[in-house]
Amino acid sequence: MARRNSPGRGRNYRSRRDTQEHRINEHIRVPEVRLVGDNLDEIGKVIGQDIESGVFRTNIVKDWARELELDLVEISPKAKPPVVKIIDYNKFLYNKKKKEKEIKNKAAKTVIKEIRFTPNTDDHDFNFKLNHAKGFLDDGAKVKAYVHFRGRSIVFKDRGELLLLRFMKELEEYGAAENLPKLEGKRMIVIISPKKKKK
Repeated sequence: MARRNSPGRGRNYRSRRDTQEHRINEHIRVPEVRLVGDNLDEIGKVIGQDIESGVFRTNIVKDWARELELDLVEISPKAKPPVVKIIDYNKFLYNKKKKEKEIKNKAAKTVIKEIRFTPNTDDHDFNFKLNHAKGFLDDGAKVKAYVHFRGRSIVFKDRGELLLLRFMKELEEYGAAENLPKLEGKRMIVIISPKKKKK
């Protein structure tokens, strides 16, 4: 494997500042570590010996990291001995942040569609809204269904609860309720999440 010329790597190996997230290089001060990784064959070729995952003296593994112009990174500090990898730490952090961003973006794309009922919603209107809800859940959106009570209609909260329970029952094949119907102010609300489609 050809050596990579990373500007400043050798110079900065000892002077790198510790990080809160991972201990690296000279900040790893335990006598032994467990080396893992999918690049052990490449490491072995550079240092001239076969390497398998296992426990090694820390100073030896640090020497290998220097020779490869890479970083020794503590992945599982609470393990006995701690688990480490020989990797490019900057690249590792970049990929980690990229993955976290993808997860965050995916979560942010969750769409919530609202469906409103009244305590006196008739069967025709109920079925019309039920079909809309099925379409929303099929598309991967959450459905927030609520019964709105105006004025004295709050006395019919039992009727609103039964309506939402019926709504949940009719949608069992499409989604699952995150909780039972709950009264919040003048609204009784239930949120239904779509079921994961079988591949």
